Amino acid sequence: MDIIENRTFDELRIGDTASLEHVLTDREASLFATVTGVVAPIEDVSPDHVPPATARQGRSPHQGVWLEALLAAAVETRLPGPGATTATQALRFERPARIGDQVTLTLTVREKRPGPGTVVLDCTATNQDGERLLSGEMEVVAPRERQRRSLAPLPEEVARDPRRRYRELVAKAKHGEPVATAIVHPCSAVALEGPLDAAREGVIRPVLVGPQHRIEGIAAEAGLDISGLRMVDTPHSHASADRAVDLARRGEVAMLMKGSLHTSELMHAVLARATGLRTERRISHACIMDVPAYDRPLIVTDAAINIQPDLLAKKDIAQNAIDMVRVLGRKLPKVAILSAVEEVNPAIPSTIDAAALCKMADRGQITGAVLDGPLAFDNAISAVAAKVKGIQTPVAGEVDILLVPNLESGNMLAKQLVYLAGALSAGIVLGTQVPIVLTSRTDGKLERIASCAIGALLARAKATGGIK
Repeated sequence: MDIIENRTFDELRIGDTASLEHVLTDREASLFATVTGVVAPIEDVSPDHVPPATARQGRSPHQGVWLEALLAAAVETRLPGPGATTATQALRFERPARIGDQVTLTLTVREKRPGPGTVVLDCTATNQDGERLLSGEMEVVAPRERQRRSLAPLPEEVARDPRRRYRELVAKAKHGEPVATAIVHPCSAVALEGPLDAAREGVIRPVLVGPQHRIEGIAAEAGLDISGLRMVDTPHSHASADRAVDLARRGEVAMLMKGSLHTSELMHAVLARATGLRTERRISHACIMDVPAYDRPLIVTDAAINIQPDLLAKKDIAQNAIDMVRVLGRKLPKVAILSAVEEVNPAIPSTIDAAALCKMADRGQITGAVLDGPLAFDNAISAVAAKVKGIQTPVAGEVDILLVPNLESGNMLAKQLVYLAGALSAGIVLGTQVPIVLTSRTDGKLERIASCAIGALLARAKATGGIK
């Protein structure tokens, strides 16, 4: 248990400073709302609930609630520390903090006043991009006596950081040159914000492919800076998809990212036999999910492209996902081939496919992973469930990849994990000449950056021959 100790009024000096860093999570915002009855933190921090103009002008009506709580924690635990009390404060909230932001609060002693022991502190708060969220001053009464206090660990449900694994992926993707990425028809503020966020993180170098005047107008209206970015002018979304694919074929970009066009429009250009981005493998989709209740990233495939894949398609879907997980750092991923039951049953075709895929892995037709199936979802995820049912499997409780029977089951599973289990979901298209990032309008900032980070890692692996 950590011990914190204060600085008394007599010990404090002008210019003394202390900082507190904290990442705001969905879970913490929800718990804060539950305890206080104030639902503002979730509204304040979600980019989908703060109109661009409001965010720029700092007018979110309750945005100070969360930052004020963090300020109080900084005074109590950092400067002056235990025993300090806040007398007055004059704060300016300049832009909202958002879920996933790493907030740095800094307190600096500006003035000491005798008598009750009042100290004037300059206060600032910035996010991970160095943007200022808050500035102002506080008057606090510093303690006269030394106080030491135990800092109890947070309960697991509060301390758990459901976004840690995504941030680790982003950090890994920063080690290398930003990947040239065609942003296909980014004709909405959301479609522009994602690649710009990823570019600020040093993950990608966006090339905007779409109607130039329209994109420039959207950027100006939303207050987004696209100066310095390469733009490729096209008349409409179909042309944007065709041109982006052509840029990839020419080697001018190493990745594509879906903008505001329909997925089917983009994939039509990607799948064109003569001019597309096909390889010898079947193209597939993977949802890379960060599930708070699970101890590692969980890949669900295929939930977006292959509607009713046959055995050979499933072979490629599995290999695509395995290659990706190995690039992400898992040397020998474990694959659970899902069905409704654990026994091979001719009446359930997915169990036949699962058994065949396992034998194909035994014979080297699928490589680089441990496969088992058929398995029901519970026996794949939980070693306890498998043990209770007497199932001997090397993947239960340690599964990295869930290979679903068809698109319907994969799509429902992925969305259930998001909306009922609080999972975050990044999307990527595999089996193409270059990775293709698919994002949803409901994705938050970190999900969009994480999708780009995964794509960037795959693009670099392709460039060096690490994967096909």
